[in-house]
Amino acid sequence: MRFLKKLFLILVISCGIASCENNESEISRITARPNDPVEEIAGLQTIYSDSGSVKVLLEAPVMKKVLVPKQITELPKGMKICFYDAEMNVISRMKSDYAIHYEQEHRWEARNNVEVVNLKGEKLNTEKLIWDERENKLLSDNFVKITTSKEIIMGNGFEADQDFSHYKIFNVTGHITLNQ
Repeated sequence: MRFLKKLFLILVISCGIASCENNESEISRITARPNDPVEEIAGLQTIYSDSGSVKVLLEAPVMKKVLVPKQITELPKGMKICFYDAEMNVISRMKSDYAIHYEQEHRWEARNNVEVVNLKGEKLNTEKLIWDERENKLLSDNFVKITTSKEIIMGNGFEADQDFSHYKIFNVTGHITLNQ
C-alpha cells in the first residue's frame, strides 16, 4: 500500500512539473522594470523623409527606446542632426551631448553642449533646446548665445524656425558687436 501511495505521489508531482510552461513574453512583462529599454541600437543613422524627400538625417552613437511609463527614444551619448531643403542641401545642423524624443508629443529635447548652425553660419549655443516637430520650431527658456559674423547676442529664452534661419532672443542680457 505504501508503495502505491509513493508511486501516486511521484506521478502527481511529475505531471505537475511536466505541465509547467515558461511563456517568455509573460516572464518579460512580469520582470520588466519601468524605463528598461525594449530596443537598443549602436551606431544609429536614421533618415526622416516627407513625400519621398529627405528632410532630416539623425546620427547617434547609442539609441535606447523605452515604452514604460512613456514611449521615448533616448540618445544618452548625444546626437548630430542635419536638416535638408528640397534639393538635399544642408540648411542647418544641430548637435548635443544628450537627447530625448517624446514620441507621442512629437518633441525632442537636446541637452548639454547644444549647438545649432544655420546656412549663414550663425551659431546658437545653449544647454537645453526643444525641437517641436509639429510646429517646426526650436525653443529654449535657458541661457542662449548666438554668434554671427557681426555680433554676439546673449539672452534667456529663444524661439526660431526649424532651420534656424529666423530667430528671436528673449530677455537679452548682452550684445557685443564684433570688429570687421
